[in-house]
Amino acid sequence: MAEEKIGEVVKYFSKPGVAAIKVMDDELKIGDVIKFVGYTTDFEETIDSMEMDNSKVDKAPAGSMVGIKVKDRVRAGDEIFKVT
Repeated sequence: MAEEKIGEVVKYFSKPGVAAIKVMDDELKIGDVIKFVGYTTDFEETIDSMEMDNSKVDKAPAGSMVGIKVKDRVRAGDEIFKVT
């Protein structure tokens, strides 16, 4: 499976288990499979829900900030790759 860098984690909120990410290239959509990679991070996640400005969205274009529910802890600076 090919991986293409699409963004990075800006902040992680532990109580709701949400990663705030900056989408740098391409776009993210509900159902996309993404991979988080960092110093101690390495797992894949299917996007089930996304929020921008406290509103649910189906896709996030390049240049946007979005919150994604994640199953494991991520850290600021972790890279995000879209798995195709």
